[in-house]
Amino acid sequence: MAMDFPSDLQYLDSHEYVRVEGDTVTIGITAFAIEQLGDVVFLELPEVGERLTQGETFGTVESVKAVEDLYAAASGEVLERNEAVVESPEQLAEDPYGAGWLLKIKLEGAIAGAMSAEAYKALVEGH
Repeated sequence: MAMDFPSDLQYLDSHEYVRVEGDTVTIGITAFAIEQLGDVVFLELPEVGERLTQGETFGTVESVKAVEDLYAAASGEVLERNEAVVESPEQLAEDPYGAGWLLKIKLEGAIAGAMSAEAYKALVEGH
């Protein structure tokens, strides 16, 4: 599968991505992370109204191979969670940067440590 790294996103070394639109941030996990995990069977996400703290775990993604923590790319309040992906986690692999998003949060403060598509691509291709 060809790795896709949309240039309008920012990436974290923990393999989450963020799409910033004003003070709303969409968080998801990258195609690279999904490929490493294999078939995703379960997703645990916070409820709407919960607060995320940048750098702390906000949920887990479970595959047939492993359970991985999800890390908050930014701090803020959860505005929306993708119920369709919670119900059918296999959708993550089909469209990780589109329909496979995880959360939308109201951004508080800056997003630290995020990198460009080029930098993230260099990171994962260097493994």
